[in-house]
Amino acid sequence: MSAVTTIPESAAPAVVRVRHPKVPVTLGIATILLAALFLFGARDGVTTFRLSGGEALLALGDVSVPAGPTVWVVVVLLVALTAYASVQAWRYRTPRVWVALAFGVLALFAFLTWAGAGGLVPVVSLLAGALSISVPIVFGAMGGVIGERVGVVNVAIEGQLLLGAFSAAVLGSLTGNPYVGLIGAMIGGVLVSLVLAVFAIKYLVEQVIVGVVLNVLVMGLTGFLYGILLVPNEELLNRPATFPRLPIPGLVEIPVLGPVLFNQPFIVYLMFITVALVAWGLYRTRWGLRLRAVGEHPQAADTVGIKVNATRFWNVSLAGVIAGAGGAYFTLVSVPQFGEDMTDGLGFIALAAVIFGRWDPIRAALAALLFGFATNLQNLLTVLGSPIPGQFMQMLPYVVTILAVAGFVGQSRGPAAAGKPYIKG
Repeated sequence: MSAVTTIPESAAPAVVRVRHPKVPVTLGIATILLAALFLFGARDGVTTFRLSGGEALLALGDVSVPAGPTVWVVVVLLVALTAYASVQAWRYRTPRVWVALAFGVLALFAFLTWAGAGGLVPVVSLLAGALSISVPIVFGAMGGVIGERVGVVNVAIEGQLLLGAFSAAVLGSLTGNPYVGLIGAMIGGVLVSLVLAVFAIKYLVEQVIVGVVLNVLVMGLTGFLYGILLVPNEELLNRPATFPRLPIPGLVEIPVLGPVLFNQPFIVYLMFITVALVAWGLYRTRWGLRLRAVGEHPQAADTVGIKVNATRFWNVSLAGVIAGAGGAYFTLVSVPQFGEDMTDGLGFIALAAVIFGRWDPIRAALAALLFGFATNLQNLLTVLGSPIPGQFMQMLPYVVTILAVAGFVGQSRGPAAAGKPYIKG
């Protein structure tokens, strides 16, 4: 008869509970800053929000609110949300996502009400512009998610976007077909990723260093080719055909969101499809399971027959194809010709979106949209004549990105094997 050993209650390991004050502290600081802004920069008048777009069937018209009373009512609500998040943290509970989302929406509403006092805030134009700016960042972020999930840190997103934009401009100009230009952009992105894969996977070079070097290389190469090829042959090589807008009947008539989401060029719809496919494939398919296994525990993946380095190589190439497609947006939609360094560091913002999104496709895409919104908000505030100094306005998108990553992400664990070369045996 076997004896049953019982562990005394005093010998059982104690459960250590830790409070997480990061979210309530961040919300509290934001509330104080907004209250100070509204107090010392008080603005009177009525703010009008235009909610209708040109394609909307059911126009919602304009909504007007008194600026002064409205912002202080919202401040009270922000204080209440901060207090709720503080209570949750004190009880060893992580504040739910809806708290941060509600806080963000209310804070933005109050800020726009204050900034637009006595003027008109075009909501549809604000959202449509934000989406437009976000497109290349979303494509870059999807490439970054795939690369890091498979174990390769993709710092070369900037180079993939830039070479993709250059290739799209040249092929789109030569053929007069934007779809051929899009294929050219994908080829440009995959060329950069192939170099990254060869050096990082085959020759075991430090991945971050390779990525930085590739960015500088592509920047110099495209600048050189721009000067000797595109400038003297601008009409032939730098006048690409662009994607027209393709409104979706019925959906484009939805108030507010219809003109924003369903009156876009083909490449924007491709972005929607790409995010959905990457999210579905990463968690619902054998491809995604193998990819995540290689990025988390390559030794274990190798023991069950997965070819680790081959899997990394081909998925880094796929990431380059996706990021290169984002580069096409610059020259085939946004600006119908190539310019030196036209990506303007958005590849690094895409990398920040990957981290902010915790290496998840949907969250990374939302993080990219946040940066696009902050950038377009900067443009809107300039038009509204906001009293905020212009230098701060230029900083706004990057400040929002830093606060988002530092305030709501903090210490976050990525894929365990990301950045670590795998040597079989």
